[in-house]
Amino acid sequence: MTKLLRIKGTRLWASLMEMAQVGATPRGGVRRLALTDEDRRGRDLFAQWCREAGMTVSVDEVGNLFARREGTDPDAAPVLVGSHLDTQPEGGRFDGVYGVLAALELVRTLNDAGVATRKPVEIVSWTNEEGARFTPAMLGSAVFTGSTPLGEALGKCDADGVTLAQALEQSGYRGARAVTGRVLDAYFEAHIEQGPILEAHGTTIGVVSGGQAIRWLDVRVSGMAAHAGTTPMPYRKDALFASAQMAGELEQIVARYAPAALVTIGQINIANASRNTIAANVTFSVDLRHPEDAQLDALERELRTAFARIAAERGVSVEIDTDWNSPATPFDAGCVALVAQAAAQLGYSHESIISGAGHDAIHLARYCPTAMVFIPCVDGLSHNEAEEALPEDVTCGAEVLLNAVLARAGVAVAGQAAAA
Repeated sequence: MTKLLRIKGTRLWASLMEMAQVGATPRGGVRRLALTDEDRRGRDLFAQWCREAGMTVSVDEVGNLFARREGTDPDAAPVLVGSHLDTQPEGGRFDGVYGVLAALELVRTLNDAGVATRKPVEIVSWTNEEGARFTPAMLGSAVFTGSTPLGEALGKCDADGVTLAQALEQSGYRGARAVTGRVLDAYFEAHIEQGPILEAHGTTIGVVSGGQAIRWLDVRVSGMAAHAGTTPMPYRKDALFASAQMAGELEQIVARYAPAALVTIGQINIANASRNTIAANVTFSVDLRHPEDAQLDALERELRTAFARIAAERGVSVEIDTDWNSPATPFDAGCVALVAQAAAQLGYSHESIISGAGHDAIHLARYCPTAMVFIPCVDGLSHNEAEEALPEDVTCGAEVLLNAVLARAGVAVAGQAAAA
């Protein structure tokens, strides 16, 4: 058995806290939207740390940032490890960045121990994972794995009409490296759970078996604008009240798929809103999730039927488009076993868990063998400035990641540092 390695938890924590100052908010969170100046500064700091660790840094055409530590086998495909540095508008200090900096600590530890791996180890920070500035989410990994064409991604616009291509140029992170066609040995990603299960169970490590299905819908309800003071209630075609009824009924529908189904209406907009005008056009988003594709399909069918009925009853029209669809995705059994093995050998309590959130690992799992490591987050809170993780859990997760990746990459030489 390969000797277990331990990381310097205080060093990893210090790196996390220093990165948290880039885009820091007054309430203790972080705002680093993809390819903004804050994201650029975060990327620059990470790249600097990677070069200091003897790694070679490169950027591809969609802005994915890679740092490579060479292995002793020049023909071996790399083991890729990472996550993302971008955040939600009012994000926390650990979502995404933990996986990137845990990977950096992995390399620093290999350097400290003088361990060379047979396969190269590369760290990646994916572009626009959050989807907070450009939609859909996980855009960089989608292009990398070929599920989204590069040209389509580059044409995506933010709320101000800035395209992804323009944002890449403005940030200085539109690289020359080809974004597709790379062969990977495997991909590993560490992340906070973003939910309450591990903390509630008192479990240190979540061994992620895969990701649940996710579907994003865009709903447009069209009624008729009219004066708020002169139009009797029975004569109204109010798009907002219709939307509100749809939302209420959707909550009842999802209850029939409990406890696994989840639904969220995260965005709503009234076009040309005015205090004394009946809403004519309302758009809102629907986020549907379930571990089983068939159940998600059934839930969506009920949604569409209910929305059409409500629209007819209220004399409005409704259109529903699918913005994004991510099927349920199992992770590679061999890589998952390495995570469980590392946790057991290190003596950390662990359990199998399904990822409720979308991650770049979902795209990668359809491209190469993939696994994830979860650690608890306080109160299960994420996508919030109060997001928190305990230093001891941060350390444990990084040690599991390190030893799982090392088992996959293979120890080539002990006592001699790998070539940078």
